[in-house]
Amino acid sequence: MISFSLFNYWAVIVLMMVGFYTLISRDNLVKKLIGLNIFQTSVILMYVSFGKVTGGTAPILIESGDHGGGDDHAAATTGHEAADAAVDAVGSSGELVMQGASGVAHAAAESAEILYSNPIPHVLMLTAIVVGVATLALGLSLVVRINEAYGTIQENEIARKDNAA
Repeated sequence: MISFSLFNYWAVIVLMMVGFYTLISRDNLVKKLIGLNIFQTSVILMYVSFGKVTGGTAPILIESGDHGGGDDHAAATTGHEAADAAVDAVGSSGELVMQGASGVAHAAAESAEILYSNPIPHVLMLTAIVVGVATLALGLSLVVRINEAYGTIQENEIARKDNAA
């Protein structure tokens, strides 16, 4: 059962080896580009798998409503903002200071329960997808130009024509 939970990593390994084998073993330039694209897809899948946090949520801080006590301090989801609210309440009565301290403890408990997911790997992979599409388009345009110049897209025939000339 543990191997099924790691399915995406097994898929990364299989896709990586298929793409690498296709890139190395084929003489057709279009097939080489397809192998390169499969290899790139496996790397993107690997990074997205690393960035996935089970049970994680987007790191968006949301301020919640009033905690009562007649004071208009909004309790935040971070401990720092709740601590700032407690410092603001020091000039008032001791009861408000205790309420601010409990707000700090409450905010710290909330932040301990919330599991955030890091969005940077996913954002970087979106960029990698765009770069990959542009690279594939450039590669295919070069294959078209090579086909016009040599009349073939087979790597060994192109090398033979270059050596004969």
